[in-house]
Amino acid sequence: MPVITSRDHPLIKQLIKLEGLSPYRKKTGLTLLDGIHLIQIYCSVVGTPKNLIVSQSYFENAENQRFLNILFSNSLPKITIISNALFRAISPVKTPTGILALISVPELKKETDHGKEMFSVLLEAIQDPGNLGSILRSAAAANVGDVYLSKQCADAWSPKTLRAAMGAHFLLRIHEDCDLQKLARQFDGTVIATSIQATKNLFEISLTGPTAFVFGNEGAGLSKEMIQAADENIAIPMPGRTESLNAAAAAAICFFEKVRQDRTSVPHAGIGTK
Repeated sequence: MPVITSRDHPLIKQLIKLEGLSPYRKKTGLTLLDGIHLIQIYCSVVGTPKNLIVSQSYFENAENQRFLNILFSNSLPKITIISNALFRAISPVKTPTGILALISVPELKKETDHGKEMFSVLLEAIQDPGNLGSILRSAAAANVGDVYLSKQCADAWSPKTLRAAMGAHFLLRIHEDCDLQKLARQFDGTVIATSIQATKNLFEISLTGPTAFVFGNEGAGLSKEMIQAADENIAIPMPGRTESLNAAAAAAICFFEKVRQDRTSVPHAGIGTK
């Protein structure tokens, strides 16, 4: 099988653009998955990638070949081999895993709860891809259905966001470039904004029933307009001397307080760990 060694190869140029340029990802509807863990989740939920891009050393490893044959037992995707030096040069991480997957951004999954959103998240101007990915990961773990991103948010389908989310993208309905104020007004449930200036705290309000949490920019927080569009404005109690929490940490606390309240409201419900 031939090995690509030149940065001038059309595929290499495409991979570099997909790694660094959000407009190119949106235009083509393509993105990159880095590492076998993300690829496994994609395969289990969505299907076979368009192309696997592997380093020469990764492909020549017999154990890796056996694993790929098991993972893709029904339909082995196209495999492109790149020299080790070139793979290191184009890899989106400092320590390359040796395998990338070129995929199409999945189409939005249909709602399964008769069209009614029970648990949603609205994100206003979350700009750090790592924060965004962490929020998506916690959202998927808490069984959030829909996540809505404002136009000012980081690209949900960037390789960095995908790595931080650890496969959560494929378990959520992710909507980009949204009018969050309009969505808040239309939501058939309680819309809860989070800000450090709020007088109510998270543990004083009921989170049972359809709920949408709203989280704002890492530095500026939520806009006044977004807070006004919400039904409730709450803060997370912090008895320590820290002024604020990381956006992803705050989101996780809110999500799992709702999980706790929902479980408590259902007799004999148990929480499993793994």
